Amino acid sequence: MDIQRAKEEIKQTVRAYLACDDTGAPLIPPVRQRPILLMGPPGVGKTQIMEQIAQECGIALVAYTITHHTRQSAVGLPFIRERSYAGKTRSVTEYTMSEIIASVYAAMERTGKQNGILFIDEINCVSETLAPTMLQFLQCKTFGNQAVPAGWIIVAAGNPPEYNKSVREFDLVTLDRVRRIDIEPKLSVWQEYARAHRLHPAVTAYLELRPQHFYKIENDVDGVQFVTARGWEDLSAFLQAADKLDLPVDEGVIGQYLRHPEVARDFAAYWVLYRKYHQDYGVEDILQGKPFDAVVERAVKAGFDERISLVSLLLAGLNTRFAAARNIGAVTDACYQQLRSFKRALNQQPEAGPAALFTEQCESYRQRLEEAKAAASLLPEELAARIRTAALLDTWGKKLDEALDAEDAFDAVRAEFNAQVRRREDAVTAAGDALEFAFDFMERIYNFGETGQEMVVFVNELALGPDSAPYLAENECERFEQYSQKLLLHQGDDEILAELERDDIRAEEHSAEF
Repeated sequence: MDIQRAKEEIKQTVRAYLACDDTGAPLIPPVRQRPILLMGPPGVGKTQIMEQIAQECGIALVAYTITHHTRQSAVGLPFIRERSYAGKTRSVTEYTMSEIIASVYAAMERTGKQNGILFIDEINCVSETLAPTMLQFLQCKTFGNQAVPAGWIIVAAGNPPEYNKSVREFDLVTLDRVRRIDIEPKLSVWQEYARAHRLHPAVTAYLELRPQHFYKIENDVDGVQFVTARGWEDLSAFLQAADKLDLPVDEGVIGQYLRHPEVARDFAAYWVLYRKYHQDYGVEDILQGKPFDAVVERAVKAGFDERISLVSLLLAGLNTRFAAARNIGAVTDACYQQLRSFKRALNQQPEAGPAALFTEQCESYRQRLEEAKAAASLLPEELAARIRTAALLDTWGKKLDEALDAEDAFDAVRAEFNAQVRRREDAVTAAGDALEFAFDFMERIYNFGETGQEMVVFVNELALGPDSAPYLAENECERFEQYSQKLLLHQGDDEILAELERDDIRAEEHSAEF
C-alpha cells in the first residue's frame, strides 16, 4: 500500500489501542495490542508519517534509529543485586534502565502527555548481538526487564532485503506477534505531501514532467545508484535556502542528494532552465502588473515542459504572497486577543501601572510559548505565528511610556495594533492584485479548450495549495470561481475522456507506478 493509506491505518490503530470502556479498561487488552511493523524501501517517508500521526492524534513521539545503538544502550548495563530465595541469599543480574525506555519517560515529563508512539527505525538491520533484544522487544514489548509504559504504542520500521544486504529476516514466531504493513512509493501520494509541506516548486514541477525519476534504486558495475523521496525533500530544503542566500547550485551539489547520475544530470539541466524561465519571462513583473507583451509570443510557442514550468513559477510567486498575507493575518489575530486581554487587565487592576501590566502580559505570553515549544504541541505554522507575535508585543511594550495613564496607554497600544491591521490589509490586497495579474497573463496566453491544460493545472493548484486555498476561502476572486466551475467542476464527458487519453499517453512515456 502507499504511505498515505499506511498512515490512516496506523492512526486508526492508535485510536483503537488507546480506547477504553466505561471502567477504564482498554478495549483491546495490552497483550493483544500487536506492535506495527512497517516494511518499505528507504526514504519513502516512514519517519515523516509517524511525526504527522503523533501531531494529529495529540500524543508524544519518541523515535530511534536502532542501528545507532549497542546492546548496553538498548537494554541497559548489568549489575549484581542480592536477593533471598527459599531462605538463601543469592546474587542475581539486573539491568539499569534502557536509554530508550528512559527517553519515553523523559518525553512524558517534557510534554505532559501520557500516551505516545515509540518508533524504532531500521529494526531488521541491527547487529548480531542486538538482534535477540529486538525480537524480544517485538514479542514482549520490553527492553531487558523493563517494559514500555502503558499507553505507548510500538511502531517499528525496516527495509526489505533487496534494499539492504544487512537485514535480518524475522522468524515465524515474531511475525505472528506483529501487524506487518508493506509500503511502496507512489508519486501521486507524495505530491500531496509535497504540496502540503511547500516543497520547492522546481522539484514538484520537475517530477510532474518526469515521474519516472521519483524513486529509483539500481545496481550496476559502479555500485548502487538511487534517488528517493527523502532525497527530493532534502534537496528541496537546500534549494529554498539557496534561493534566499543566492547560493550556487550545480550538478555536483544536486548529485549529493540525488545519488543517481542520470537523474541528477537531468534535474541539474532542468534547474538551469527553471531559473532562466523566471528571468526571461519576468515572472515578478507579470505579478506586479507590468506589461508582458514581449513574452507572449514565446509563451504561445513554448513546449509543454516550458509552459508547465512557467505555470509553476507563477504559482510560486503567488504562494509567496498568499503565505505573507496569512502569516501577517495570524499575527494580527493573536495581537487582537492580547489587546482585549490588556483592556481587561486595565479595568481589573486600575491601581497598577499600565506599562508594567503590558510588560507582564508579554512575559506571560512568551512563557506560554516556551511551554508549548517544550511540549511540541504546536504545528510549525502556529509556532512561527506565536514567535512573531511575541516579538511584536515586545516591541510595543518597549515603546510604552511608563508615565502614561490607563487610557493613554491603551490608545498607544491600539495605535500599534491598527498599524498592524493596515499591514494585513496591504498584504491581502497585494496578493489579490497579483492573482488578478496572473489570470490576465493566463487568459492572454492559454485557451480553455482541449489545449487549455495549463489553466487546469493553474486553477487546480490554487484550489489545493496550503497557502492559496485558505486565501481564496476568505477573499473572493471571481475569475477563480469562474474557471473552477468551467474547468474542474463541470467538465463534460468528452473533456474527461480527453484528459484520460492524455494521461495514458504520458503514462506510457513516464510510468510512475512501482
